[in-house]
Amino acid sequence: MTFRGLSFRDLEYLVAVADHGHFGRAADACRVSQPSLSAGVRKVEDAIGVRVFERTSRRVLPTHAGEEVVRRARTVLAAAARMMDTGVEAASPLSGAFALGAIATIGPYLFPRVLAPLRAAYPQLALGIEEGVTEHLVSRLREGALDAVVLSPPIDEQGLALIPLYREPFRLAVEAGSPLAAAATVALADLDPAGAVLLEEGHCLRDQALALCGAPGQRPRHTAMSLETLKAMVAAGIGYSLIPVGAVPDGSGHGGLVRYRTLVDAQVGRTVSLAYRRSRDRLDDVRLLASALRSHRPEHSVAIAGFDNP
Repeated sequence: MTFRGLSFRDLEYLVAVADHGHFGRAADACRVSQPSLSAGVRKVEDAIGVRVFERTSRRVLPTHAGEEVVRRARTVLAAAARMMDTGVEAASPLSGAFALGAIATIGPYLFPRVLAPLRAAYPQLALGIEEGVTEHLVSRLREGALDAVVLSPPIDEQGLALIPLYREPFRLAVEAGSPLAAAATVALADLDPAGAVLLEEGHCLRDQALALCGAPGQRPRHTAMSLETLKAMVAAGIGYSLIPVGAVPDGSGHGGLVRYRTLVDAQVGRTVSLAYRRSRDRLDDVRLLASALRSHRPEHSVAIAGFDNP
């Protein structure tokens, strides 16, 4: 199919360059020669009259206008993929392509529990998975690049709907030598806000932890990019942290250097939900996915009834 001389393949080349930041690596990913890929990108730029990429000696970067072109190209390609899957999807539920996103503090701990039973129940499902921070994934959901996102509210719900899945309590992670490590339970009032080790900005868990520790707006002295690094920092004696129960290992962690303690405060936890576009026409797929995610939720979490499971 062409439009002003462009094909879907030209748009795929464009998106590949944006993803890889390099024409050579993009060509390898698309399994074409670099001259062919470059020619496709030039076709797009010539057709729309916009320079999409800024070429530097080290990296290829989208221009300001190019960022919007790439975003729209992703939307077009996602819509085309959904159109080609229409026949398969109409024949059976949760079949064909489905792009699922999950925030980085949920995906690595939920997916290992749910993927095997999900694939067994829906063998025709071609599931794509993407991980990131909330703002990025919600943007991808709105533009059509993702079909649903597992996240923790609150979010800007404009154009979106949420299915609550489960309530996940937090555990206090402390270094084994801490006085709190010997306590059966701990209250938030026992914690020094200055000792919190938190995730980098952009993670909703960081904001939730700051609010619970009584230090909204306070900049922590130590931060990490992932929950696993966060736990390692606690093991190193840098401070304490709040860890979702799904990410807590059995027993102690890091060779016995980390202890996990129950918090007595009832509000210490988060809600995990499945977000999707209100305009989506195949709601049965979302309902079935939500039910599977809820059924295989982390241990010690509490299921929340949604419209898929009243």
